[in-house]
Amino acid sequence: MRTLRYGSRDFDARLAEFCQSAAPAREMRVAVASILADVRARGDAAIIGQAARIDGVRLTPSRFRVNPPELLRAAKSLPVRDRLAIAAARANVLACNRPTLPRGWMGRNRQGARVGEKFDPIRRVGINIPGGQVPLVSTVVMTVTLAQIAGVPEIAVFTPCDRHGRVAAGLLAALHLCGVTEVYRVGGVYGVGAMAYGTKTIPAVDKIFGPSNAWVCEAMRQVFGTVGVGGLPGPSELMVVADGTARPAYAAADLLAQAEHGSGKEKIFLVALSRRILVAIAGEVERQLARLDRAALIRRVVRDGFLAVEVGNLAEAAAVANHIAPEHLELLVGRRSAARLLRQISTAGAIMIGNDTPTALGDFTAGPSHVLPTGRNGRYFSGLRVADFMRRTSLVQYDQRSLRLAAPVVAAFSAMERLAAHGRSVEIRLM
Repeated sequence: MRTLRYGSRDFDARLAEFCQSAAPAREMRVAVASILADVRARGDAAIIGQAARIDGVRLTPSRFRVNPPELLRAAKSLPVRDRLAIAAARANVLACNRPTLPRGWMGRNRQGARVGEKFDPIRRVGINIPGGQVPLVSTVVMTVTLAQIAGVPEIAVFTPCDRHGRVAAGLLAALHLCGVTEVYRVGGVYGVGAMAYGTKTIPAVDKIFGPSNAWVCEAMRQVFGTVGVGGLPGPSELMVVADGTARPAYAAADLLAQAEHGSGKEKIFLVALSRRILVAIAGEVERQLARLDRAALIRRVVRDGFLAVEVGNLAEAAAVANHIAPEHLELLVGRRSAARLLRQISTAGAIMIGNDTPTALGDFTAGPSHVLPTGRNGRYFSGLRVADFMRRTSLVQYDQRSLRLAAPVVAAFSAMERLAAHGRSVEIRLM
């Protein structure tokens, strides 16, 4: 754990250094570019080769896609408790996100022309679902459901398999229960390449979504422009802002929960309004860490990716939060303080308010999607929403009356910009 005091002589430089440590190394960028170039050039053959090299699995094009009976078997074998949990989470996601579906509209501008917008679902999307040691079953619900609300006609899911070609049964069950039929046991960087460039077996998508590790996040960054990307959600982050009302055991448990995803690149932040609460929570982190199953992995994050900042007031806490732009932000402060911080903090992906709202609720069941910006991307990206699965098109319709009113404006701009043909295109309609 590293500790800083707000306003100290080297505070800004040390905070910036800690945040910059999340940036991908040159070696990673080069390796990712090489894998993507291979997939683009060789298609299916590259998928086979990269899967064998990276994941130790032998795949053939006929095995890329998970067949429907495998999805059905996984759903039938799912314990009732898990089935109910998936249904409960999906119900909350539907209730939270259906009201946000963008609606088209038409009106009139000051010249009397009809103007408006229409919204259409993206035709084909690819969703990355992390697998491996931590198969994110909840991500199925938090992504697929939004695409379905938007009306996306083709939803293709990509997730890694183990060395025997198996995908986590819970993931397959959730996909079946959510109505997904196109699933590929292809993940990681080469999975992003397949989504972006397509192969003989795997059709390319128009936009890629889903959380990721540092490698997949870098792959998404590199293919942006060839396809759309729904943000750049990388390794998990949590910031806890704590005052004297915070329960140290709660704060520590939440920090450790976000550190356990397993990549070792996670970041956790504690912003404490006194030295006393900082020391209390840090001590509780050490006590609880010793009792956790994944202690070895989590300890690396606590050692290298845990920053504690002592601040003197709420304004300083808000300044730290706005600089870091954390994926998750917990306000373990009094009610009035929370209301003030909500007004001042504008870059967090999701904000959990009060001692009874652990981030795990947002991860699994609250309703807003848990796919959120990381790596300070919250300064300009927001969490995943229905509108991200849609395109907006402007609509404009003039008639002769409104055209005559607009003509002097077009003529003026045409002259200012020395684009005579623009002006002529209006004049010819009024002759």
